[in-house]
Amino acid sequence: MCGIVAYIGPKDATTFLLEGLQRLEYRGYDSAGVAVAGKTGGLKVCKVKGRVADLAAAVPARFKGTTGIGHTRWATHGVPSDANAHPHVDNAGRIAVVHNGIIENADELRAKLTAEGVTFTSETDTEVLAHLVAAHLTDDGELEDAVRAVLGHVVGTYGIAVLDSARPDRIVVARNGSPIVLGIGEKEMFVASDVAALVRYTRQVVHLEDGELATVRAGGFNTFTSDARPTTRQPSTVDWEIGSYDTAGYQHFLLKEIHEQPAAVERTLSGRLDERFATAHLGGLNLDARELREIRRVKILGCGSAYYAGEMGAQLIEELARIPAHSEPASEFRYRNPVIEADTLYIAVSQSGETYDTLAAVQEIKRKGGRVLGVVNTVGSAIARECDGGIYLHAGPEISVASTKAFTSTVIAFALLALHFGRIHDLSPADGRRIVNALRALPGQIREILDQEEQVAKLAAEFAGTAGAPTEGMMFIGRVRGYPVAREGAQKLKEISYIHAEAYPASELKHGPLALISPELPTVALVPDDELLDKNLTTLGEIKARSGRVLAIAHRAPEAKLADHCIVVPKSEPELDPLLLNIPLQLLAYHAAVALERDVDRPRNLAKSVTVE
Repeated sequence: MCGIVAYIGPKDATTFLLEGLQRLEYRGYDSAGVAVAGKTGGLKVCKVKGRVADLAAAVPARFKGTTGIGHTRWATHGVPSDANAHPHVDNAGRIAVVHNGIIENADELRAKLTAEGVTFTSETDTEVLAHLVAAHLTDDGELEDAVRAVLGHVVGTYGIAVLDSARPDRIVVARNGSPIVLGIGEKEMFVASDVAALVRYTRQVVHLEDGELATVRAGGFNTFTSDARPTTRQPSTVDWEIGSYDTAGYQHFLLKEIHEQPAAVERTLSGRLDERFATAHLGGLNLDARELREIRRVKILGCGSAYYAGEMGAQLIEELARIPAHSEPASEFRYRNPVIEADTLYIAVSQSGETYDTLAAVQEIKRKGGRVLGVVNTVGSAIARECDGGIYLHAGPEISVASTKAFTSTVIAFALLALHFGRIHDLSPADGRRIVNALRALPGQIREILDQEEQVAKLAAEFAGTAGAPTEGMMFIGRVRGYPVAREGAQKLKEISYIHAEAYPASELKHGPLALISPELPTVALVPDDELLDKNLTTLGEIKARSGRVLAIAHRAPEAKLADHCIVVPKSEPELDPLLLNIPLQLLAYHAAVALERDVDRPRNLAKSVTVE
């Protein structure tokens, strides 16, 4: 949820720490802080409630050091305050710790330390780590040994960086459920919880595994397990450009990423469409045709937008490959002692590849002998490493908390997978070519929709209540293929504009939700020109009969008596229409949030990589 950065090398650490924290601001936070140590020892700490800019203003002019750690915090234990901000230090002012995650037995550890005479200055769970490391560190002992000993007493999730001002030649880091990435420089090393903080300085990175620690020195690093067994980690190359972390003239990252979708789709498709056999080439699955034919069921797991993309993926797999498929929230799957079947293919979906609920679900499936593929955007991420194979999205970094281009690229990945499965099973070459041609046309069709942004912005202001009648919320409806789109549209509106929104299957509206319809509760209706068009139009009539306002997302505008407004989108093949119907809903949510002056890129109570509950 929060951000970690660290530096060790010949330069002043503070410059990197502050810039690295700025690169991680998109993750959401309420306070920030840094701690540095020089070659002569002594610890300098500065931390504030507020933004990284407030921290930069508060850092003293003589705040120098060649080794340092920094953090942006989002409150889990204790209110946002200077005292609760990280880094946390021991009573002697020697040990500094930054931490992402939750220490579940923090109260027990705090009580024991208090009884031993330790004075706490914060309400956080993290502060216990600083005091425990200090208690385990002897004058001639190694920092690594002290950290390992402390983690043996800790229950919970963590990504940590520990600095001992008496030994500023090293930083010790550890991971359990919360990402830690090492960046390799020229006689300098970097640490971060996200590669976004590193790409300006290095492209060579190492991702720690759960249960792994590392000692980081200016000249390199070594990794090891909690019982001191050495491990081997080979660096990987980050191929994302530094420009991906700038807004490039757009008002927000979210708007930039919405407009990046045509290019993102092209990257996801690149090299994967097989014209000769009218199929998709997916070498990363690590499954041959014989193995794929043995699959009898597909289970897709994700959280939030990844879950809704999985619902669209399940629909594609069933339609094109005729294999039963189902999407389920990973956060529920991991707790229900699931039955793992040998002939079921499990697919984990995560933009970051670090979503903890999804990672835990993958590990549970693997423990029970299941086969798991990953659909992820971040190369080398934890879920990518855990899975047996999968599909990288190549959508580029997604900075805004609300997922747009990664969502679209995920659906494209599922379309490729469904096409691949289908052609191995019973999908004809003619139908294969139909899907291949439709996939190739999608980037241009998305651009056509984005060209309607001005119209969508006006409608968003009206339905948000800033340029028309006030709204109590919004209802989103769709049938069959359209229902996951309605769910994703409602989620986007909720998470960035804070307008209450509900999604229902259009067929279920008459079984209860119609009671809510009124002029104050507008409905966004997905009305594709498909085999269910007449039924959808009947539903619009039911809404209008109750004086409900309707915004239709359609291939052709319904009669004026059935919809107050309509956004017309290009028509693809029926299986791929949902992807295009979703694009206007992204713009609608964005412009509603702008009209209401929301913090679009960092909505409240949300973070990009959810690593704790």
